[in-house]
Amino acid sequence: MVNDVHVAGVGMIPFAKPGKSGNYADMGEAAARAALADAGIDYALVQQAYVGYVYGDSTSGQAALYGLGQSGIPIVNVNNNCSTGSSALWLARQAVAGGTVDCALALGFEQMVPGALGSVFTDRPGPMVRQEAIRDEVQGVDPQAPMAAQFFGGAGQAYVDEFGIDPAIFAEISVKARKHAANNPNAVFRNLVTVEEVLASPKIYGPLTRLQCCPPTCGAAAAVVCTPEFARKHGLNADVVIRAQSLTTDTPSTFESKDMRKVIGYDMAAAAAHNVYETAGVGPEDIRVVELHDCFTTNEFLTYEALGLTPAGTAEKFIRDGDNTYGGRVVTNPSGGLLSKGHPLGATGLAQCAELVWQLRGQAGARQVEGVNLALQHNLGLGGACVVTLYQKVDAR
Repeated sequence: MVNDVHVAGVGMIPFAKPGKSGNYADMGEAAARAALADAGIDYALVQQAYVGYVYGDSTSGQAALYGLGQSGIPIVNVNNNCSTGSSALWLARQAVAGGTVDCALALGFEQMVPGALGSVFTDRPGPMVRQEAIRDEVQGVDPQAPMAAQFFGGAGQAYVDEFGIDPAIFAEISVKARKHAANNPNAVFRNLVTVEEVLASPKIYGPLTRLQCCPPTCGAAAAVVCTPEFARKHGLNADVVIRAQSLTTDTPSTFESKDMRKVIGYDMAAAAAHNVYETAGVGPEDIRVVELHDCFTTNEFLTYEALGLTPAGTAEKFIRDGDNTYGGRVVTNPSGGLLSKGHPLGATGLAQCAELVWQLRGQAGARQVEGVNLALQHNLGLGGACVVTLYQKVDAR
């Protein structure tokens, strides 16, 4: 087993609205090339590749990577809903950590269409029938509202009902996301918004308005991971390692609790974070920068507590005190997050990885969080899977 798996290179292309991007193969190839160039190696040195996407035919990964060459290596296509990109990274890291290969590539991309997410197959049961049954029992179903918004809006409402907070607090997260994205040239939405504008945007479901929901987006991102020996042999940048990583799926509590917060993955996230902290021997108090899965403002809010960044029942105060942004305790989503950067499903996890690697290297420009040597990533997929990853800056000399 290899204790340290280095992230030798990362790359992503600017995200774009549907219809404004290249096709998935071109986007994927461009992101992979960027990661390889950042690492300073040729594709011929990559021994395995894991390629994530949700909306695409089988072997789309090969279609993207064949533009780099037909080297004959194993290429594994990955689909784990919105946690797809991080699941591809998890597999690549495992291959390196287990000693199977010295160098692996994780790539994620998505070519999306406008509008809310929907089912592709209508002639068979969907994979979320269990979650949908709990949703229907707890809050009913609104045929006019997007499916995902009903889950995450319902989870936010459950928190409001328990703690009696003003749901307007969720809008503060959108405002913060836009402020951060203003310094990110890869983000789709970089214009600032006010709380009043967020709350005045069309109502979607529960406490959620349109400006509290991430947009469908097209894009791609990639990472090259390797052993310390491979990095030394090829003179690669070995300043960032994956210190710990955990992929979790649902447990009975998701369904038995009849709590929409658990249905959308709170316990998965808490378990993954616990595993990572325990493995690394650190705690949430050691974290200064986080990229987390803000598909909706309510999920970012809940994730503050799931990751232990603030105790249960205190997320509202965490925001009011400015502890979720620059000048506070931990900068959450310096990239602007999914809310502003966009959410091409397969690419999101690897775009989060790229942002945190840049942060640890000191290459984040105006977004730079000062003095960080640990960075935490959270990527969630309904249905369900959650990946939490801890990166560390190390002295590679």
